[in-house]
Amino acid sequence: MSGDRLMRIHSAEFKAMAERVLRVTELTSRLNILPFDDEAGKAALFEQILGKPLPPRVTVYPPFYTDHGLRLDLAERVFINQNCTFLDYAGIRLGARVMVGPKVTFITSGHPVDPEERRLYLTGAPIDVAENVWIGAGATILPGVSIGRDAVIAAGAVVADDVPSASLVTGPKATVRRGW
Repeated sequence: MSGDRLMRIHSAEFKAMAERVLRVTELTSRLNILPFDDEAGKAALFEQILGKPLPPRVTVYPPFYTDHGLRLDLAERVFINQNCTFLDYAGIRLGARVMVGPKVTFITSGHPVDPEERRLYLTGAPIDVAENVWIGAGATILPGVSIGRDAVIAAGAVVADDVPSASLVTGPKATVRRGW
């Protein structure tokens, strides 16, 4: 997997990426309306989206979203629940036996913080999830994060930093405020 990326928005690389995004958006739209039991149709569309067949015993429940697909690396026995999003341009790897809850979002790209550079560049860094990780519903995994083996990411957590093996990550937690 490549390291951190900086891509000029008005470039040939950006144009090629944007064309791929349009193609994959069309493919995932088709995937997400197939009958649930159309295994052959799903397999054929996943092969086009990922550029290779799904590994053995991988389960993906639609709807499923990705912006690029070719940089999404799924190991054997990965389980991905409904309504997950993989913005994988900078690369996402899910190790064997990773479980992904519903509405989880993986984001490998963004923009510089500097307002002058924000409309000129995309930034990105790969996400690496080791074996046997469980990511709870609605979690968000941000660019450049590595998650160690056997870790658990709690529902709704926003993960911006690396996670050691066999760790539990929680937060942010909503705070109830009364009155204005």
